[in-house]
Amino acid sequence: MSLIDLITGSAGNQVAGEAENKFGISKNQVIALLAVSAPLVISYLRKKSQDNSADADALNSALDKDHDGSILNDPSQAVARQQEGSSILDHIFGGEKNNVENRLSQNTGISMDKIGPILGMLAPLIMGYIGKQKQSSGVTSGGGLGDLLGGILGGAQSQAQAEPSNPLNDILGSVLGGGSQANSSGNPLNDILGSVLGGGNQQQSQGGLGGLLGSILGGK
Repeated sequence: MSLIDLITGSAGNQVAGEAENKFGISKNQVIALLAVSAPLVISYLRKKSQDNSADADALNSALDKDHDGSILNDPSQAVARQQEGSSILDHIFGGEKNNVENRLSQNTGISMDKIGPILGMLAPLIMGYIGKQKQSSGVTSGGGLGDLLGGILGGAQSQAQAEPSNPLNDILGSVLGGGSQANSSGNPLNDILGSVLGGGNQQQSQGGLGGLLGSILGGK
C-alpha cells in the first residue's frame, strides 16, 4: 500500500467519515488534511531518525509496540485513540506544534479548535501505516528507518507525478485553493510532496500549496 493509497483508500475515507460525523467538518477537508499532514509527519520522523540514533531506536520500538498496522484493518480505532494521537504529535512536532496546526488550519479551513483533535485521530492511522511498511520492508532497527521513510515519500511523489488526474488532486485543489497559485504545477499532491522533499520551486509561493509545507519545514 502506497501513501496515496492510504489517503484515498478505505482506511483514509473511513477515518475522514468518522471525523466528519464527530466534528461536523467536510469529509473532503479531512482527506485534504490527511494528504498534507501524513507527508509532514513522515518528514519530521525521517529527520529525527537521521539526526539522532536514539530517536531512531525509540521510534523503532514505538512502532513495534504500538503501531503494528492493525488500525488499517479497523480504522474505527482512530476515534478511541485520538488522545494518544495528540500525544504522538506533541512528541513529533515539539515546540512547533502550534505553528504547524495554525498553518494547517489556515490552508484547510478547519478551525483551530478542531484541527488538533482531528489531527489526533489521523496520527495513529499514519503511524500504523508506517509500522505496516516497516514490517513489510523487513526493517528491524532504527538504523533503517530514515531510508524507509524517505522511500515512502519518494514513492508517493513518483506516483503523484505518474497520476496527475488522481481524484485526490481535485479534492486538494478545491480545499487548499492550489489551482490559482502561480507556482503550482497544477498537480496539488505533487506540489505538497515536492515541498516536503525540498524539490522544485513550490516553496516560493506565498500561502499556496508549496508554501504550506515549505514554510512549516523551513530548512528541514
